[in-house]
Amino acid sequence: MTDFLSVPFYDLLAEESHVPRIRETLPPVLEGVRRSILEIGAGTGLITMSLAEWTPAEIFALEPSAGMRGVLLSRLSGRPDLLERVTVLPCDALSVNLDGEPVEAVVMINVMYALEPGYRKRLWPVLAAHLEPGGLLVFTWRGGGGGGAPAPRPLQEVHSRQVGRHTYRVSLEIVESTEEAYKGRYLYRITQGDRVVSEEEIVGHGYRPTWETLQEELVSAGFVQSDAPEGLLAWRRT
Repeated sequence: MTDFLSVPFYDLLAEESHVPRIRETLPPVLEGVRRSILEIGAGTGLITMSLAEWTPAEIFALEPSAGMRGVLLSRLSGRPDLLERVTVLPCDALSVNLDGEPVEAVVMINVMYALEPGYRKRLWPVLAAHLEPGGLLVFTWRGGGGGGAPAPRPLQEVHSRQVGRHTYRVSLEIVESTEEAYKGRYLYRITQGDRVVSEEEIVGHGYRPTWETLQEELVSAGFVQSDAPEGLLAWRRT
């Protein structure tokens, strides 16, 4: 499965890209949340562990990828104080079951861009149904220029990090794009000097809705926009 190809790179590069910024901007948005949080796409648990530090809430960390989930569980195993407070869910987001208990907040960090439009439209009502009235939905948003897919561009390095004598590198080519969807070619490479130690390629699709599309979907699902810092969007269930 392709998720295993990217797992060794994930924490290394996330810690130098979106994660530090999220650790600054997300806590104030979640102020007052103390009972329960559903995290969609918990990945390896970088944000999960931070959520557990910011709030005493019970956390439901949903991650369908076995590779990512394995790292998350390993991370939790080193924190016995969290083993009774964090539940790891291996299911798809559309089939999440919280035993009928609505949560105070739903968090999605760098997840929406992987959601096919039809799936995304079905997901918003599901998340609304799992939120208590007035509950918070917060997710990352790269909305410069009103959103929409990035334009095609040649292969270029987007992240790199040194580990001992090796450099872990990720390059991205936008092969083609439409208004919302784009096809990307990702190259995961480990190098030592000029020598390539290993190299794997993933070709997949990403999705960036326009602001108008996103707004229409969320309002239709019963959400109203709330204040959030740049890089995040916050909506509350009406």
